[in-house]
Amino acid sequence: MPRQATISRNTNETKIEVFLDLDCAPGPGVKQVIEVSTGIGFLDHMYTALAKHGGMSLTMKCQGDLWIDDHHTADIAIALGTAFKEALGEVRGIRRYGTGFAPLDEALSRAVIDICSRPYCVTDLGLKREKIGDLSTEMIPHIFYSFAIAAGVTLHVDVLRGENDHHRSESAFKALALAIRQAIEQTGSSDVPSTKGVL
Repeated sequence: MPRQATISRNTNETKIEVFLDLDCAPGPGVKQVIEVSTGIGFLDHMYTALAKHGGMSLTMKCQGDLWIDDHHTADIAIALGTAFKEALGEVRGIRRYGTGFAPLDEALSRAVIDICSRPYCVTDLGLKREKIGDLSTEMIPHIFYSFAIAAGVTLHVDVLRGENDHHRSESAFKALALAIRQAIEQTGSSDVPSTKGVL
């Protein structure tokens, strides 16, 4: 069965459309499609990197109240997490755990994910600037948190070193992409990856 989901989320603050296909790692006969438009350039850049390196096709469109600020638009992570959980379906026949390390020049980040239905998120990004482009840096850990809670995963993201906040942020998203790609890898079994027998 295709691991895909489409989510629409319309409120007085945002109009969001997300389509996610978890199994589009580039290869023979596979076309990866990534189209992200949130109205915030740096946010588009981060989600594009997440999809590209996570081997996912992602269409994400958001019309948000950017005349207020970037918060409601950044909360598109809730829709992405919801789509991720729906596309994955029952947690069965996957690796469950994933770890990713991603460098970007002087920056190095680590992300660890557990697809366990116990949502939790810890981040240590060490960002210093107020904004990167039009995205408030305080929104970046909030994006990881919102994704983790909606997706039902435990997530730890740490920037281990780096001086440039663009590099620190991008390496964090890429590390998460690699961790997700590893965790959702299908094992070929129908086993639930838990001693409990259910997740």
